[in-house]
Amino acid sequence: MTTLRYRIATCPISRQIPPVRQFVLIEKKEAPWSAGLRAARANLLPGLILQAVMLSLLLGYYFYPPTTALLNELADLKATWGYLYSIVASIVAGAVIPELMRITLFQKGKVTRQNLGNFLFAAFHWAWSGALVDFLYRQQASWFGAEITFSVVVTKVFIDQFIFNPFFATPVNSWCYDWKNAGFPWRGTSVFFTLRYYRNTIFPTLVATWGVWIPVVTILYSLPPLLQVPLFALALSLWVMILTWMSEQRTTTSES
Repeated sequence: MTTLRYRIATCPISRQIPPVRQFVLIEKKEAPWSAGLRAARANLLPGLILQAVMLSLLLGYYFYPPTTALLNELADLKATWGYLYSIVASIVAGAVIPELMRITLFQKGKVTRQNLGNFLFAAFHWAWSGALVDFLYRQQASWFGAEITFSVVVTKVFIDQFIFNPFFATPVNSWCYDWKNAGFPWRGTSVFFTLRYYRNTIFPTLVATWGVWIPVVTILYSLPPLLQVPLFALALSLWVMILTWMSEQRTTTSES
């Protein structure tokens, strides 16, 4: 089995017409399970740290009054601002924090035009994604109730991780980040809608997703609805880093 990687090839049709940017498939021998597990292993420590923090917040909410009071303030903000809170929190978590980390840790404080492009893309992408997640949480509460019981939590986690995630969230996120990292070409994007792309690209991403998000969303659905989006935003930064890392491993740019 092979895994797809991508590069951009410039294909001059004639000397008078500018080169055309398009996807070119590069084969790499690696099983989808292996690619997903490799990404999960690379993020094992930050994933465990994230899950430990989320679990601590869950326990603190129910057993430590100062934490309860602090999180209730976040819930009040969410109740006041509604979808706007989800959009702003998702932009901060998915665009501002990762780009600031990239600038400070990997670029030694140097800001480039690429940072601006990365930020604008991520801000738009995670703004609508955050609003969509908020909508999903609201709908699940209306479908299955806001009660925090074992059956309700399991049902919501199943819908979230095994229906919404594999059939919408992970495919769309993979498409968007691969398209962005390749330079937004239109030629060749039909590969995104093939079984081969799903098997070799989306499925490994799902494996890495489940390793982080099944425990996280279980914690989220074990909290009152108004706290789910605020704490989702805390977990979002890690996932953006995982998704970016996996996509950039698949995507290279070159000219031929």
